[in-house]
Formats: sequence, structure tokens, C-alpha cells
Amino acid sequence: MSSLSAPLWGICVIKSAMKKLLIIGCLALTSACQGVSATPQAESTPTVTTPTLPPTVTATMTLTPPPIFTSTPEPFFFTDEFNSDLGAWVSFQTGGAEPPMVKLENDLLRIDFPTSNTWYYAIHNAHEYSSVFVSAKFLGTPSGSLGVICNYDESKGWYEFNIASDGTYSILFGQWLAQGIAQYTPIANEKSEYLKDGSLSYEIGLTCQDNILYPQINGKLFRKVDVARYGLTEGKVGITASSFEEVPMIATFDWVKVSEPSQ
Repeated sequence: MSSLSAPLWGICVIKSAMKKLLIIGCLALTSACQGVSATPQAESTPTVTTPTLPPTVTATMTLTPPPIFTSTPEPFFFTDEFNSDLGAWVSFQTGGAEPPMVKLENDLLRIDFPTSNTWYYAIHNAHEYSSVFVSAKFLGTPSGSLGVICNYDESKGWYEFNIASDGTYSILFGQWLAQGIAQYTPIANEKSEYLKDGSLSYEIGLTCQDNILYPQINGKLFRKVDVARYGLTEGKVGITASSFEEVPMIATFDWVKVSEPSQ
């Protein structure tokens, strides 16, 4: 059984407790950092109320050796139920005084956060996708967030769709500015009728196709977002989880599915 507990990269995460405004968290060497209509309408310029973001943030980096891949090729589309190994996943952790503990347990991917304001990412490193639907079923204690990632490209950036325990969701554009320096731009950060305050038990999905993002909550497509201005047309997929102020926080992923879009 493989483990992803060691961090692969370090970044500074511009995150929040997913309150109404996105708060910036900075990690440095000395501190831790709508219902759905039948046809959702495209939103060419989503409006988000948020404070001005700082241009850059920095973090220390801790590198670990890359994972050892098995000789069996990874399928292009797949469902990972976390009942064998984690060979194609690579991870990085940022923030927090201690790294999260990651393990496979009872056919779940379990992530234990012992300290607050800690963020964990895992990228499936086998393939890149120009059109993809990535979904996940997860459960978390009510002080944090969980989400999925698509179009991850180390040189260009990535999209995140996160669900927070305060009943909000966020869509973010993340981008590396230099090694160990990243900037996040909020695309959306809002309440949803499909989310409950204090709950982190959902099945969510995100389609990345033709510069449009289609987020889903429990199988319900509730938004259509035009992200052409960010210029991400392909990349890898992944998952993310984070702790907020109250710890310990435990996040579990039942499964992650990567498939062709239905749109």
C-alpha cells in the first residue's frame, strides 16, 4: 500500500474558510501562511465579491522522489476506489505546522489534518485531458473543504472546484509564477441551495470542455462558466482537501472517477 504522506511540492495557497469573501493565506519561512434551469446560461464574466489579491505569494519547497509506477499502463478513463495502491497519484501539501497523514483505509483514501490551515493536493499523473469530467464522492468533518481539479498544467495553471463546510462553493484558477510561488484567482465563491452549512458529504463533479466549466453537486448541474480568458485547454486531473481553524479535520474520498463529458 502506497502512501502520499510526504509532500512533493510546496506552494502558498490562497484559500479561505470559504466564507462570503475569499481570504488570502500566505505561507513563508516564518509563518503558515443556481436550482438548475433546463439549459444553464453561460457566464462570460462571473461576478465575485472579493478583496484585491496580492500579486504573488511564496512558500518553502520540500521535494521527495517521484512515485514508482507499475508496469501496467493506467487506463485513460477510470474509477479509482482506493482499494489497491496509489501508484499514479503524486501529492503536495502546503500550510500548517504539520503535514497531513494520508493512507488507504477500508477502501477509502483518508487524509488526517492535525493542524489548521493546511492544504493537500493529489494529481493523477498518468494522462492529460483536453475534454474531461472528473467527479468524486467524499466525506469530511465540518471544518474544511474538499474538491476536484482539472486542466492541471504545471507551467500554465489549473482549475479547482471546492465545497466548504460553511455551505459555500468556490471555483479557482491557480497558476505557478515561479518555482514555489503561486497565485490563485477566484472565479466564483458563493452559497448554493444544494449545499448545507456544517456538511461535507457530497458527490461533486467538474467538466472542463471547450473553455467552459460545468460544476455539479450530487448530480445536479447548476452553473456554466466561461473561462476562456484563462487559456487552459488541457491538463491533468486531481483532488484537493483542506483544514480550516478547527482541527483535527478528517477527509475521506470514497472514489474518484475520470470520464468523457456528457455535455
